[in-house]
Amino acid sequence: MIKFVLYTHILSATAWVGGSLLLFALGILLRDKQAQKAVYAHLGPIYGYFETFWLILLWATGLTMFFHFGIDDVMVNAPLSELAQLMQVKLMIVGLLTLLTIIHMFIAFKTHSIERTTLQNIVSRGSSMMIFLLNLVIVWYAIGIRDML
Repeated sequence: MIKFVLYTHILSATAWVGGSLLLFALGILLRDKQAQKAVYAHLGPIYGYFETFWLILLWATGLTMFFHFGIDDVMVNAPLSELAQLMQVKLMIVGLLTLLTIIHMFIAFKTHSIERTTLQNIVSRGSSMMIFLLNLVIVWYAIGIRDML
């Protein structure tokens, strides 16, 4: 059963990070602002639901493995261990990523068919860039944690 959970977690991470890479690439490669707007107008809502599904699945499978492998016990009984330290940082980054995703999606859905204000643009693009970068950091920590298990 835990292999299925791990497989689902890896599949979810692949979908989550892959989607982020796709949108990042589109933002860089589509120089024509009208084309960029058109693509994001059509792709954005679908992507939002797609990514929400994978993020929820990442949380569910991650928490399942967290308790299955006894990492909760490690964090309580050996908080200074390398595993506990890595997990603590990863959890904080995942929490920040989730918060940024909520903020980004709130703005995206609120302004889907209307023009964004300058502040909404800054917050939306900034949160999107941070989500992209945090994804890469989380994958790095996940590799380190997996090596210890």
